[in-house]
Amino acid sequence: MQDTQVDVLAIFAHPDDLELTVGGTMLKMKSLGYKTGAVDVTRGEMGTRGTVKGRAEEAEAAAEILGLSVRENLELKDGHVFCDDPSRRVMVRALRRLRPKVIFTHQIGDPHPDHDHISQLVRESARLSSMGNYDRESGLERLKVPMVAHNIFSRNVRPSFVVDISEFHEKKMDAIKAHASQFHDPNSIEPETRLTDARFLEELSNRSKYFGSLIGVESGEPYFVREALNVQDPVELLTQPMNLYS
Repeated sequence: MQDTQVDVLAIFAHPDDLELTVGGTMLKMKSLGYKTGAVDVTRGEMGTRGTVKGRAEEAEAAAEILGLSVRENLELKDGHVFCDDPSRRVMVRALRRLRPKVIFTHQIGDPHPDHDHISQLVRESARLSSMGNYDRESGLERLKVPMVAHNIFSRNVRPSFVVDISEFHEKKMDAIKAHASQFHDPNSIEPETRLTDARFLEELSNRSKYFGSLIGVESGEPYFVREALNVQDPVELLTQPMNLYS
């Protein structure tokens, strides 16, 4: 565990989930001068391919590509993550140490149980982290409630906003490929999964192109925000270049 404080924190279930979902956004935030970090909730020990040790090494390699200031693993049990109080305490302590302003996490209602439970775990822990009387024995200072944005990945949900990652798409793909054990390898003798299909990474790129097309750019990553957004300057927000008719 490290004590680095960050502006933007990605919290996802398994060591490659961050890269698959918000890797481009994390690269963009880094380029804008924000300090970025990641929390992997489990070690991915129930995964069909790879080993815990190997996946940890892949996660570190991907973190280098993404330029993360910190990447931690909470080591909750893969396939058995629930929004219970022991898990909330672990998450709250991580939030209070890392002190993010914005959190990116899984989609609400994702069909993978860990993903769905983590989306709720993050929301509840973000709120509890601001309550001084919650987990006082940790000695960690409470923080202002971070804003939570859910990446849209597995369910058809209208995005609240889409981040233009065109400039960072290729580097995002490099970070994904750092998790080599999880993707197509013609020489592997391990069981096949959806991710190991030779077409999977191309499908992922096409998906980014689709969401980019919604805002008139080459590649995009979509997000859903449950709360109403406080917009200080509607003109600035609504006049971002769209290139829809150029």
